[in-house]
Amino acid sequence: MLSPYLQSLVAKASQNLKTIVLPEGEDERVLEAAYLAVQNNVAKPIILGKLDEIKNFFAKKGWSLDGIEIIEPEKSPHLKEYTDLLFNLRKAKGMSEEEAAKMALNYNYFGTLMMKSGHADGMVSGANHSTADTVRPALQIIKSKDPQMGVSSFFIMVSNGEPFILSDCGLVIDPNEKELADIAINAALSAVAFDIAPKVAMLSYSTKGSGKGDSAQKVRNATALALEKLQSEPYNALDIELDGELQADAALNLTVAHKKAPESKVAGNAKVLIVPNLDAGNISYKLLQRLGGCEAYGPVLQGLNAPINDLSRGALVEDIVGTIAITAIQAQTR
Repeated sequence: MLSPYLQSLVAKASQNLKTIVLPEGEDERVLEAAYLAVQNNVAKPIILGKLDEIKNFFAKKGWSLDGIEIIEPEKSPHLKEYTDLLFNLRKAKGMSEEEAAKMALNYNYFGTLMMKSGHADGMVSGANHSTADTVRPALQIIKSKDPQMGVSSFFIMVSNGEPFILSDCGLVIDPNEKELADIAINAALSAVAFDIAPKVAMLSYSTKGSGKGDSAQKVRNATALALEKLQSEPYNALDIELDGELQADAALNLTVAHKKAPESKVAGNAKVLIVPNLDAGNISYKLLQRLGGCEAYGPVLQGLNAPINDLSRGALVEDIVGTIAITAIQAQTR
């Protein structure tokens, strides 16, 4: 049963179906998610894996494979094309033709090369792979949309049916001031893509100078950098509001906000929450999910030229369907 928020993602993804690669065809959760993605009109899935094994799984379930494409990379007529593409992209970094031929057979690389070649719109991986295994080919092949800003990640956290953006929870370990400002800008753009109000709170243990320390100062400086960038095109046309530094209660609760940051337009109304480092992000989303009962979708990569997204290795089938929908929506807004 899909949650109401997941149903809203599915409805948006259904408006313009995109082709999404799932390179982990050995995982039954991924196969079930692909089936549900078709049944709910979320996307056009391409599963990478062993044709006979996948057909047998679907047959045992009594499920149709209509709407799902299965590709065995080792037998693909595009393998040589992808190998040559990878070699040409990476030879300046020292990759040999032999290494490219071997790497193109890695399913995550194969799926990413499909996207680079225009044969797919997005990719979802991570059920059986580390974040690094998913992100590395994305950074090497798809690359960042703006090399000056880099790539980061976010989670969509849903509390009592209301979605929030939490960033960065999966990629940048200890961002400096500029990186933190860039994360905030990219997270605001992600919020716009998912119809979440881009009211951005730069979180800290301090509100408006109430606390001292290097971390709080970093957040203050990052806030100033982000506000400066928001004055330039194209950001100045997007109605993004950003403020910091704010404690979490001041960012989320109007009563607390009136006491701690009465002049802030964001405090008490924040929908995009920017944490100072990966420790804070990872801990926060898992506490919200496990103790707070929030739905958690991500980590979703932001700042790439095309959408490639990671899964938790403990992901449920519904989580995978949600990430497929998120990836399809990102592909719609490219």
